Amino acid sequence: MSATTHSLEEIFQAKIDADIRIEPKDWMPDAYRKTLVRQISQHAHSEIVGMLPEGNWISRAPSLKRKAILLAKVQDEAGHGLYLYAAAETLGVSRDQMIRDLHSGKAKYSSIFNYPTISWADMGAIGWLVDGAAILNQVPICRCSYGPYARAMVRVCKEESFHQRQGFEILLTLANGSPEQRAMAQDAIDRWYWPAVMMFGPSDDASPNSAQSMQWKIKRFSNDELRQRFVDMIAEQVKVLGLTVPDPELRWNETRGHYDFGPIDWDEFWNVVQGNGPCNQQRLRTRVKAYEDGAWVREAASAYAEKKRKRDEEQAQAA
Repeated sequence: MSATTHSLEEIFQAKIDADIRIEPKDWMPDAYRKTLVRQISQHAHSEIVGMLPEGNWISRAPSLKRKAILLAKVQDEAGHGLYLYAAAETLGVSRDQMIRDLHSGKAKYSSIFNYPTISWADMGAIGWLVDGAAILNQVPICRCSYGPYARAMVRVCKEESFHQRQGFEILLTLANGSPEQRAMAQDAIDRWYWPAVMMFGPSDDASPNSAQSMQWKIKRFSNDELRQRFVDMIAEQVKVLGLTVPDPELRWNETRGHYDFGPIDWDEFWNVVQGNGPCNQQRLRTRVKAYEDGAWVREAASAYAEKKRKRDEEQAQAA
């Protein structure tokens, strides 16, 4: 490392330590840029692929009101993906490249979206558990050291908070309905609870990027801290539903001031991450097909933009 580079890194870290945002034109270490591209693009991919499990139920929602709400939510997720792709592009990576990496399997997205949605109650469980876990992960990113990422997350978090309340309301309605509806809600919680707990990623001692990301203030809290907050939150909220989570070891620890919980099946987590989950191949095929089917729209939009650009140039020259 040259003396100049070392000096730049010291200035860079001093800005982060002082909570001064890093902006696209600022100098940054290559490793910082690479980490952000990986994290932001993975986050964007998760929003886009995350539309698929819920989109599966738009045509089968139990009422027109539920259909309209679900349509709005899926549209929100598409918007989140666009905000995040735009934030990643400020780091010098093209959206086309990010999408190619997703479609080739090189880039990852949240493993939670590789589970099937087999009942309407899953829309409630995803909103309450999955979006609830996402909120705990994402609110600290509003204070991320990289400006475009932090600013994108402000609106994302506001909308995700609404999604969580909407999911909880679906489960609450089912829990107070017929015995069959109540059983449906409990079944959905049983299937989605542990994958949601895994969403925070492996324990910090097994996460190769966690310590560096915290030093750079890309992350503000460790995976285990966020997971504990999630368990504490869900353990109380499930009481309102009058239902249970599938963890016989869940109990309040007065000494710690937190809930203790059972062991996580990390073998399942890594199996899904490696592409062997129930819906991995289906999700990727569907996403690729949607992208290919939409090629004519992108081509038409590009042609219109080019035509408009030439017309504006001609008008400017004429003036």
